[in-house]
Amino acid sequence: MMATHRIGVDVGKAELWISIDGETAQPCPNELPAIRRWVRGLEGPADFALEATNDYHLALALEAHHQGHRVYLINGYRLNRYRESIGGRAKTDAGDARLLVRYLQREQDELRPWTLPPEGYRTLQKLLRRRATLVRARVMLEQSLRGVPELQANLKDLLREIGRLAAVLQRVLRETVGSAGWSDHARCCQQIEGVGPLTATGLTMAFHRGAFRSGDAFVAFLVLDVRIRDSGTKRGQRKLTKQADPALRRLLYLAAMQAKSKAAWSDYYQRCLDRGLATTQALNALARKLARVAFALMKNQTDYQPKIPCGET
Repeated sequence: MMATHRIGVDVGKAELWISIDGETAQPCPNELPAIRRWVRGLEGPADFALEATNDYHLALALEAHHQGHRVYLINGYRLNRYRESIGGRAKTDAGDARLLVRYLQREQDELRPWTLPPEGYRTLQKLLRRRATLVRARVMLEQSLRGVPELQANLKDLLREIGRLAAVLQRVLRETVGSAGWSDHARCCQQIEGVGPLTATGLTMAFHRGAFRSGDAFVAFLVLDVRIRDSGTKRGQRKLTKQADPALRRLLYLAAMQAKSKAAWSDYYQRCLDRGLATTQALNALARKLARVAFALMKNQTDYQPKIPCGET
């Protein structure tokens, strides 16, 4: 029996810094051929701790997973807090690789190994992120060029082309959901008041990422759960954790903005306001409610039954 190595990898766009069992980190190009040579040259099993960085960690995560090693993705925010908690005074790529090994040694029992997502999930996630980028670019252009009369004609043409590209993205998203066999789940989600095609696509994508035990676990995955910081008699301010993909969270927030004026959800939204929640907090609470309903529909494979408001028959 060979001992299992613990390997920490600080991920950058062009380079990986790798520490094996806490030894001095060494660089490796973040290119698939170099990654394959290095992973396949390892002796014995290994547990990898990678800092999730955009998509730059995927090549190594996929190759290590295919070779039978366990992979753990570590949130960068938590790693920074961990460095501070042990008195770390410097941040370097090589130092972070060794820090990841230390984090894995002490916290591995509380971590869940990364699993390979379905192909449809990865494609939909990439498309939704590209659409979010497109929307941001459109808003930025409109705001930046609004006060320049000489460019208004050109701006209209550019915005028209962006609209066409957004329509193409919408079509590809719909086709991807269909080819993955998830159309029924997307249809169920879209029956909920306020949930449009894009939000339904995002909810369906998230549902198929893993086997969630409950609606609370699904909400936590969507990062709509609330961070609680209480001590003694002091009740800390409640905030969203906000440590994952913001694109789906933004879609759910927009869905809540639509749903709050619908008969099925207006009472719930008003109750949140009556409890003293700010408008944004009430909308986030409604977004969590919509996510739980969507999870129940997909898990139980049932159609949505609209709630009849009081006083109606």
